[in-house]
Amino acid sequence: MQANMDGRVALITGGSEGLGRAMGRKFAEAGADVALAARRPEVLEAARAEIADASGRTIRAYPTDVSDGGQVAALFEAAVDDFGHVDVLVNNAGTSQTGKFGEISDEVWQFDIDLKLMAAVRLCRLALPGMKERRWGRIINVLNTAAKAPRGGSAPTAVTRAAGMALTKVLAGEGAPHNVLVNALCTGIIESQQWVRRHQNLAPDTPLDDFLANMAVERGVPLGRLGTAEEYANMACFLASDAGSYITGTAINVDGGLSPVV
Repeated sequence: MQANMDGRVALITGGSEGLGRAMGRKFAEAGADVALAARRPEVLEAARAEIADASGRTIRAYPTDVSDGGQVAALFEAAVDDFGHVDVLVNNAGTSQTGKFGEISDEVWQFDIDLKLMAAVRLCRLALPGMKERRWGRIINVLNTAAKAPRGGSAPTAVTRAAGMALTKVLAGEGAPHNVLVNALCTGIIESQQWVRRHQNLAPDTPLDDFLANMAVERGVPLGRLGTAEEYANMACFLASDAGSYITGTAINVDGGLSPVV
């Protein structure tokens, strides 16, 4: 089955690399025009150009720090000015910041809440009215499996991601009567620049492929390998299209079987 997004407009935060970039590319291949937002203008522009050249779709870049409420409002206003509306919202911006609970300061907690939870809250609040009025909308919240199965030392990320899962369920209930579908995708261990940076910091003398393969074994991924951003984007595209028209209010693991919680 081919997911079709012809005529749709998607807004993706954290869109300059990794999962965001892969989703932008997949959505454009399926026929959508895409608004990409991220903090680093140069990397964001490179993503925009690559996706536009490959797809022929209209792709725009909006340098934005989504932890700042004023910048979130300006981002949404600019995207609507340029595209007319937003059909699909992907809340993808975030980091995997973790530490021992007693060592996490108020400042770190607040930053994580602003970046992962409040950015999604603010963008959903802006996007929902138009989606409801048009009686069509998709919201995808990018979380991780720690939202379902947190472990010691996984704060603050596990806590804000769990809040994101609750937000998903709340919005799904409110959006359903208006054909606005809201889901979460929970990542396991996906190949990304984050893991490339870890490789450079932890084992620069080990070939990257070997480092990633060893990581999958050490973390006990049943499929025996890390996932790819493209595999993740395939599921996002399914949910963002009419192909996923009876799926809402759920959090789907894209983790190679790693999470003990379905």
